[in-house]
Amino acid sequence: MTLPLKKHWQMIAFWALLLTHTGLLAYSAAVHSPNANEPAHLAAGVSHWEFGRFELYRVNPPLVRMVAAIPTVLLGYEEDWSSYNDYPGSRCVFYVGPDFMWANGYRSLWLTTYGRWACIPFCLVGICVCYRWSRELYGPMAGLLSMSLWAFSPSMIAHGSFFTPDAHAASMGLLAAYLFWKWLKEPDWFHAVLAGTGVGLALATKSTWIVLLGLWPALWLVWRLFRRQQENATEGHSRPPVIQLILLLLIGLNVLHLAYFYEGSFPRLGSFEFVSHSLKGNEEEGVGNRFRGTWLEHLPLPLPREFVAGIDVQKHDLDRPRQTYFRGRLHDHGFWYYYLYAIAIKVPIGTQLLWLAALIAFVTGCHGRNFCDEMILFIPVAIIMVLVSSQTNYNAHLRYVLGAFPFLFVLAGRLSQREGFSVHLRRWAVGGCLVWTVGSTLLCYPHCLSYFNETIGGSRNGYKHLANSNLDWGQDLLFLSWWLEEKGHSEKIELVYYGLFDPAIVGIDYENPAIVRSDVRLVDREQQRRLGFVSSNFRAGMEFFQWNGTGKATDFAGYDAEDVRLHSIRSIMSFDRQTDLKRASQKVAK
Repeated sequence: MTLPLKKHWQMIAFWALLLTHTGLLAYSAAVHSPNANEPAHLAAGVSHWEFGRFELYRVNPPLVRMVAAIPTVLLGYEEDWSSYNDYPGSRCVFYVGPDFMWANGYRSLWLTTYGRWACIPFCLVGICVCYRWSRELYGPMAGLLSMSLWAFSPSMIAHGSFFTPDAHAASMGLLAAYLFWKWLKEPDWFHAVLAGTGVGLALATKSTWIVLLGLWPALWLVWRLFRRQQENATEGHSRPPVIQLILLLLIGLNVLHLAYFYEGSFPRLGSFEFVSHSLKGNEEEGVGNRFRGTWLEHLPLPLPREFVAGIDVQKHDLDRPRQTYFRGRLHDHGFWYYYLYAIAIKVPIGTQLLWLAALIAFVTGCHGRNFCDEMILFIPVAIIMVLVSSQTNYNAHLRYVLGAFPFLFVLAGRLSQREGFSVHLRRWAVGGCLVWTVGSTLLCYPHCLSYFNETIGGSRNGYKHLANSNLDWGQDLLFLSWWLEEKGHSEKIELVYYGLFDPAIVGIDYENPAIVRSDVRLVDREQQRRLGFVSSNFRAGMEFFQWNGTGKATDFAGYDAEDVRLHSIRSIMSFDRQTDLKRASQKVAK
């Protein structure tokens, strides 16, 4: 039995949460400048519609960016494809994206906002599925609890307001799991078709969900075994037939091919020019194919060509030496516990306490009536965390494990049940954690990307622990321009900006201030003091630049821990912005 709640108040609470989350996403989408990856995603999405080709931004499937590009295609745009090339492993999209933005000028800000708004329905589907699944498992109050945790999650708000695919893929992953669970409970052809469609949508948003092609058969087998032991159900109910499972997977693959317009379907394994060491074989440099000349050479793959090529490029990026910024220092390697640490300091403490309590309840109640159902929630979380954490060559982005969050939101709904210790104590504990989450999130809004919780002293200290898209993804240029306008500052400023969107597009008159590179000796020269700005990534000494300013922080543009910090700078060194922008683009590329 769940905590009592009148039905009409349930619906009011549901719509209030849904509209609140929609408003939080829409406003955040409107006030933030394009992040470091969005120019590339928008240009690639436009290219998919215009040319029907998918090599641009091949490391991610195309569905989200194609939806984001629809307003741009309908409203019209200026093109610049001069930086395009199709060399194996090429990431030229990070040159094409900035060129596309520059060609469209200030209007590119609105095209970005329209694209973000167009992608909000992905997140709305996700939060509704979160509510529905939790409600079906644990009752109405549980659905509202799970929905509230999603609605006020800083990470879901931040990434849900971009059209980079992380939050949208998390939503589609939850939808795929929910439809698969429904099929397991009601194994008929209708539910099999729905579950297959869900798998295809998840695959079309992020290549990480390729694990579903192996995970779903494994869970199907486990479900059959446990159901046979736990209940005397009918044969058709307890043991979904294998033929429906095969149909489900085939439909999922067909939806994925449809997202690519069936371009490059069923390529032969030997036809690829791979760049990752694990796939190209013994080739030290350039490209290769370890399967060429073997019996596997003529094997047709069930995946689109660019989907496979994207996995290869992603594997190459993860294998090559890259530095990890972690707890104030640059390291030549990653850490297996990096993402656990990131969760510990970037997820609201109230949410973490609810997650922990739900996981403990799941483990200690493994023989309960909902164990098979909760297994479908727990195993994807474990798979994502283990898979991502095992890539210890390089760690950078909490968003890589964002796909696990929705499952944990649903699982936390079990805490609303009348089980275990005092109902009143449970109610106060759960309510207190939820209030803590909501308050902590709203205090940092709309700067949710740079949210850090109270364990490290809040967002002011975030740059001492993590960087990159955990803190500074180039999203605050508009706040900087508004701050300059408010202060009546019309002179040229000094700016080191982390991103591929030229600040001049928003009317910021700037030049590059004091930066030091390992191959260039800093040149000091006396000059009149003037305002300077440096992105938090560079302030932390991360990636391509290292801040060497000598001034004292005087004020803040936007949020104090956000990516733009103000300083008075006296040490100045000149360098070619356009040249270094091109070089830096590979550094900020995912």
